[in-house]
Amino acid sequence: MKTGSVLKGILLVLLIILGAYLFISYNLYFLFLDQSKAIEFINSFHPYDDLVFIALQIFQVLIAGALPAEITGLVGGYLYGPVLGTIYSTMGLSMGSWLAFLLARVYGLPLVRRVVKASMMQKYDHFMEQRGPLVSFILFLIPGFPKAALCYVIGLSRMNIWIFILVSTAGRLFGIISLSVSGSSVRTGQGMVLFVLLGIIAIIFLLAYFNRDRLINAAGRRKGIKMEKEK
Repeated sequence: MKTGSVLKGILLVLLIILGAYLFISYNLYFLFLDQSKAIEFINSFHPYDDLVFIALQIFQVLIAGALPAEITGLVGGYLYGPVLGTIYSTMGLSMGSWLAFLLARVYGLPLVRRVVKASMMQKYDHFMEQRGPLVSFILFLIPGFPKAALCYVIGLSRMNIWIFILVSTAGRLFGIISLSVSGSSVRTGQGMVLFVLLGIIAIIFLLAYFNRDRLINAAGRRKGIKMEKEK
């Protein structure tokens, strides 16, 4: 048991060192505040630029969203079009979510407290009381919700990992598609398509955001009713 704990500790330290090295060496945070610089950075790795993009999406989740996910999603659509952009982003975010979930499950609350801000942990108290696939799906669906941090929090629950992957991927899909289409529209100069799409997205996102508590509570009540029936 002691040997296993030591090996886990060594692995975690190595992952932190590697992440810090990549983050500092490539100045990723400031790089991805500028979409044009991000595109130039990814293209510089051609012909392996698609793998680099997927790796960045994975990294974006593991560092609990320190890189702006909206920028990386738009860059994916700009570089690879709406279809491949959606596929690559989904692959990266799904793998990153899976790894974050596993890290939380292996290292537990001490790691999650170091990755997720204390203020965010407090916001999840309500969720931790009503954990379940439906509530999780709604949280991943809500715009502006810190989904990368949520992956670590769910890792502390008893949710099956395959259910988690399905819920997190499905919940993110609409946002991924929207960002990929938006990025592609910028490249092709289809301003009207982009304008209409952004308008629809804005309306949906605003409705979901301002009704987020109602949606979560409704999901929690449905879950409670289901459990009562099972009893």
